[in-house]
Amino acid sequence: MEVGRGSFGSKLGVILATAGSAVGLGNVWRFPYTTGENGGAAFILIYIGCILLLGIPGMVSEFVVGRHAQANAAKAYDVLSNGRPWKFVGYLGILTSTIILGFYAVVAGWCLQYLWVSVVGHLSGDAAYVKNYFVAFSSDPLKPTLWGIVFILITHLVIVRGVQKGIERASKLLMPILFILLLILVVASCMLPGAAIGGVRFLLHPDFSKLSSSVFLEALGQAFFSLSLGTACLCTYASYFSKDTNLLQSAGQIAVIDTMIAIFSGLMIFPAAFSVGVNPDSGPSLIFITLPNVFQQAFAAMPLVGYIVSIMFYALLVFAALTSTISMHEIGTAFFTEEFEMPRKKSAWVLTVIAGVICIFCSLSVGAYPELKLMGFSLMDFCDRLTANFLLPMGAMLACLFVGWYIPKKIVHDEFTNGGTLKGAFFGVYLFAVRIVCPICITLIFLHQLGIV
Repeated sequence: MEVGRGSFGSKLGVILATAGSAVGLGNVWRFPYTTGENGGAAFILIYIGCILLLGIPGMVSEFVVGRHAQANAAKAYDVLSNGRPWKFVGYLGILTSTIILGFYAVVAGWCLQYLWVSVVGHLSGDAAYVKNYFVAFSSDPLKPTLWGIVFILITHLVIVRGVQKGIERASKLLMPILFILLLILVVASCMLPGAAIGGVRFLLHPDFSKLSSSVFLEALGQAFFSLSLGTACLCTYASYFSKDTNLLQSAGQIAVIDTMIAIFSGLMIFPAAFSVGVNPDSGPSLIFITLPNVFQQAFAAMPLVGYIVSIMFYALLVFAALTSTISMHEIGTAFFTEEFEMPRKKSAWVLTVIAGVICIFCSLSVGAYPELKLMGFSLMDFCDRLTANFLLPMGAMLACLFVGWYIPKKIVHDEFTNGGTLKGAFFGVYLFAVRIVCPICITLIFLHQLGIV
C-alpha cells in the first residue's frame, strides 16, 4: 500500500462504510413505492435476482480494480490499463460522483430543514399548510441553498479526518443508529390500526399478475442505482481494503444490508399511510408533503408520539443521506490528494467548493430561479438525468468490460481468491456474469432510462 494512504481498520468498518455508500434517500422514497406498485413480494424476489445477476458481480468488479491498484479511481484504472484510454473510466466515475454530490446535497439540505422544524414543532398543521410550507421553503432563494451548503460542510468535517478516524468511525456510529431508528419506526407504524391489512399487504403480498418485462427492468434499475454502481465509490473504498478482505462475501453482505433497509423503509411508510387512508406517492412529495400529514393523522391521539416519530424519521433521512455524501466526497478527495499531491485537508476543500457551487445553482434552479435551465430542464433535473441516464450506466458498463475482458484473468482471479487463499468456487460464474450478463443488464437499464425499452 502506498505510503500515507489510509485503510479501514476492521472488517466491520469495511462493511458498514461501503454499505453506507449504498444506503441513501432512494432506499426510503423509491424502493418501497416501486415495490408496492410492481407486485410487492413478487417484485422483491425479482429484485434479489437482479442483485445476484448484476449487483454483486458489478460490486466485485469495482472492488477488484480498487484493491489491486491501491489508489484513487483515476489512478487505479490508469495503473491497470498501462496508460491506455481505459484510464478515463476512473475520471468518468469521479466526475459523476461530484455532480451527484452537488445536487444530492440539495435534497439532503431539505431533510436537515425538516429535521429542524420537526424539533421546534413548526411542521404541525393541515394538509394544505404542509404542502404550502414545502412550496414556500423550496422556492426561497436563501434557506434551501444554505441548508445544502451546511450538509456539504458536515460531510467535509468527516472527510478531513481521514479513512479510519473519519469515514470508518462515522459509519460505525451512523449505520447502527440508522438501523435502530428504522426498526423503532417500523414497530410504531405496524402497530397502528389497519396497518397490517393495508400497508404490509401492499408491500409484501406477492401479486404475480403485475409481473412483466417492465417490472423486470424496474427491478434491474433499482438494483443498479441502489448499490452505487458506476460512481467509482466502490473502487475508491476498495483501495482501502486489506488483502484478506473477502470481496465476494463483502459484496453479498453489503447487498443484504442495503436490501433490508429498503424493505424496512417500506414497512415504515406504507402501514402508517394506509392506516389513515392515504395512498403514498413517490419522490420528494412523499417525504416532504405526504408523510408529515400521515404522521400527524396516524398519531393524532398521541401528539407526543407523533412529535417524536417525526423527529426520528427526519433524523433517519439525514443519517442515510450523510452516509452517501461521505462516500461521494471521498472519491474526489482521494483523487485530488493523490494525483496533485495535495494535503488531504486542502483536497477536501477543493471538492467541497466544487460540490458547493453545483449545489447552489441546482438549489436555485428548482426554487427562486427556475430560468436556470439546460436543454429544457431545471439545472437540478438536468444533473439528475445526465448522471442517471448516461454517466452511471456508461461508467458501470466500462468497468465490467474492463475487468471482464481487458485485465489479465490471473489478476482478477488473484483478487477474487485473495491470492489463492480462498477456494474461489464461484469465480467462473462471476467471470461469466461480469463479461456477458452485466453488460447486457446495463444496456437494458440504459435503454429503459431513455424510454427506448
